[in-house]
Amino acid sequence: MLFIRLIESPFKLSKYTTRRLLLGNSANLCSNEGTSQDTMADLGFRFRRSWTAMHRRSRELMMILKGLASTDHPILAHIIPIRRCNLSCAYCNEYDEVSKPVPLSVMLERIDRLAHLGTTIVTLSGGEPLLHPELDEIIARIRKHGIIAGMITNGYLLTADRIRRLNQAGLEHLQISIDNVTPDDVSKKSLKVLDKKLQLLSEHAEFHININSVVGGGIRNPKDALEVGRRAVELGLTSTIGIIHDSTGQLRPLSEPERDVYLRMKRMAKRSYAQLNFFQDNIAHGRANDWRCRSGARYLYVCEDGLVHYCSQQRGYPAKPLAQYTVDDIRREYLTVKGCAPRCTVACSHYTAYMDFWRDPQTILGPAESEGSPQLVQLETR
Repeated sequence: MLFIRLIESPFKLSKYTTRRLLLGNSANLCSNEGTSQDTMADLGFRFRRSWTAMHRRSRELMMILKGLASTDHPILAHIIPIRRCNLSCAYCNEYDEVSKPVPLSVMLERIDRLAHLGTTIVTLSGGEPLLHPELDEIIARIRKHGIIAGMITNGYLLTADRIRRLNQAGLEHLQISIDNVTPDDVSKKSLKVLDKKLQLLSEHAEFHININSVVGGGIRNPKDALEVGRRAVELGLTSTIGIIHDSTGQLRPLSEPERDVYLRMKRMAKRSYAQLNFFQDNIAHGRANDWRCRSGARYLYVCEDGLVHYCSQQRGYPAKPLAQYTVDDIRREYLTVKGCAPRCTVACSHYTAYMDFWRDPQTILGPAESEGSPQLVQLETR
């Protein structure tokens, strides 16, 4: 999750570069190499990236303070600008091949509504958000409200020019999940296909980039995650590890080789917010978690139809239009027990719950506990 990473910037200026920027280092700058346009452009880009990271960190800190001060607003909202995807990963249940983009005017209204509710982070997901023809305008609208802007993408459509346009739009965080080293019939999101995209991001992106590798969910070679993680670190990007469900939304405990990879990746990401995901530690060992899920309050999942759901795996409740969602809804869901929580694999629900784990016991029975209510999908081991 975005808000747990605090002051540690993934992109740092070297001491040598900082000295050249701040003191001039005239002897070096007078050399042929130092005065080249390419060198000066590179220094300018590094400075902008470092400055942007510092500014982003300060805004994230303010977001945490706001979240601790009040529980009446969402910390994070995922919003879907298009359900269509250019890939068809076997484990994924969050895409189709035919949906049209949500009209720009509708997306802007939804962003405005999230801002009205006090949302501090908005992440664009899908489907594949880069398929939306007016994505930059959506990102710019998020930033206009002072909201932190993120995106989850498969990375296939990234080019140097597209990355520069995302810089200009104001994107602050981007995550790509890479599932294997070479593509197979489970997933085409492979390091072999996406490595050049990662290089482009390392060279041109002013926003933070996280590469998430995965275990579980039918991924054939768990050790691929280690190679993906090492490559991300080589390029100056952050790296995390996730446990994924299968195509039916079900969770299977990790096998011994998968758990070994998971733990090794956690050590690799020792400076990352991934170290804080105690939920996944239990899931990796097939253990349930005892926690208070605040989805529907601190975390909102807004589908392409504009309905608010608990998360991507619990679409259908509360299923209330975002345009009608109020602080009263947030307060109700904040105190509502979710029966799916013990076996939950949704990291965004986990991370937003950290903000409030120490306060406010949940006293309202949720759908899985209320007699005659629709049942949530229980992500159980099998």
